[in-house]
Amino acid sequence: MILHHLGVLPYEKAREKMMHIHAQALIDGQNHLMMTEHPNVFTIGKDAWQKSWSVDTLKSDRGGSITCHSPGQNIYYFCFQTPQPARFFSHVIEVYKRFLEHYHKDFFYDKKNPGFYIQNRKIISLGFRYKDAVSLHGVAVNVDVDLAFHAQVNPCNLEDIIPTSLSFEGINVSQEEVDKLVLHHILECFDESL
Repeated sequence: MILHHLGVLPYEKAREKMMHIHAQALIDGQNHLMMTEHPNVFTIGKDAWQKSWSVDTLKSDRGGSITCHSPGQNIYYFCFQTPQPARFFSHVIEVYKRFLEHYHKDFFYDKKNPGFYIQNRKIISLGFRYKDAVSLHGVAVNVDVDLAFHAQVNPCNLEDIIPTSLSFEGINVSQEEVDKLVLHHILECFDESL
């Protein structure tokens, strides 16, 4: 697996970089993981382009509805070889299930409304698409975000669902420590090496 540590990038710049890396993955046949963070932005997936929102948004070609990105959120964009998207997605779910189990047993994955939750609070958002058997987009983990900013809309436009973060749930861990543990589980679940 090839890692791309991108630091803080505006969403549009990160998307351009992702498309470049996707093209690279098509040529080299490798799995590429982008690790980044975005300034404040709301993005909407193709499932919700026709809706109107109370906040300014940017369109995204991923699946899903509205997602909030901000400092304090770790983002993982997967440009992985995906000849079997369902199998790839099941591995992704296992990665973040193991990651959250490290901290708290009450987090759960909701297959109907893809994401990880504790009670009615969403902590991890997922959104992918697949092009030429290589994945695009990925996963956002709320580590220590401004929940007032995130709460301007319901996560993924789900009624009675509110955003949360590891910090709000009493889990005091740095973004660097989160990256390290997530990376460990990616290598483990995908049987990869760096």
